[in-house]
Amino acid sequence: MRKTLLFSILALVACVFLFAPMASAQEKRIRILDKSWDSSQINSRIAGFILEHGYGYDVSYLFAEVAPGHLALERGDVDIVMEIWADNVQDWLQQARDSGKVITVGDTFKNATQGWFVPTYVIEGDPERGIEPMAPELESVKDLPRYKHVFQSPTDPDKGRLYSGPTGWDAFTIDQHKLKAYDLEDDYESFAPGSETALVTVLLRAYDRGEPILAYFWEPHGLIGMLDMTQIKEPTYDEELWNEENDYACAYPSATVLIGMNGEYAEKHPDVKAFLENYETTVEQNNKFMAHMVRNETDHKAAAVWFLQNYEDVWENFIPGKDPEIIEKVKAALPK
Repeated sequence: MRKTLLFSILALVACVFLFAPMASAQEKRIRILDKSWDSSQINSRIAGFILEHGYGYDVSYLFAEVAPGHLALERGDVDIVMEIWADNVQDWLQQARDSGKVITVGDTFKNATQGWFVPTYVIEGDPERGIEPMAPELESVKDLPRYKHVFQSPTDPDKGRLYSGPTGWDAFTIDQHKLKAYDLEDDYESFAPGSETALVTVLLRAYDRGEPILAYFWEPHGLIGMLDMTQIKEPTYDEELWNEENDYACAYPSATVLIGMNGEYAEKHPDVKAFLENYETTVEQNNKFMAHMVRNETDHKAAAVWFLQNYEDVWENFIPGKDPEIIEKVKAALPK
């Protein structure tokens, strides 16, 4: 009996020593969801760098598209999502919050916009490039009819061309409605590039040549960070007008972009939760670090490091109480 009892005690002690490191490792693990667009992956790596080097967490990044990624957050297969575009997933987000499986802890950035853009030189000219203003009084959609010749369609010289979102995007359908709402159907055609890459390519080509172009676009995006673009004004967003029946006769709503955490993980890791509650970048900062990545043909991690090197006054405020020990650890890990 004594031998059996002694053996049991020794076995229990061995289990404690065997599994304690594993439990500790689990407690210091963070899995961050990578979505398919640049701002999501760069914000993930900004947060990940700070949590790894400042807080001592073992950080990994798991790729998934929106729907499966959000389900993984609910299940606890990932712990953090740095960008939940709330307006696009309202039903899921409400259900996930109500269940307690997901919490949101703050805004990744505020006032993300989309709409119709032109290069600023179209309105103001660019003396350094020898470009004269082409539509000097263009401010709003009401001004577009008199400048249809500036944005002349290659296939219909009596109309201007609006480069819209690719076929299949909601933006393409919405833009067709907007042309009707703003009485532009007789003056402009809506043209759908084959992809986001095609839309970016046609914008870059026009910009490099100093040519006029009117195009649907959005921010944050590296292209907006690289080029000097002006958004055409529309009537202020009105929820009552934002539907097919009323032809979306107003500006797009500003997007709500939130940071999400698995509910159970947040409860067990109040330090991570407190950090993410303080985390907030701006649309302009996102434009700039994505533009840096494109210009320098670098990756998401390098863009995150660039942000941390150039925006110390911003990210130090992510740290609760601006804890000097954590801040110094992060700074020490940055490349010199």
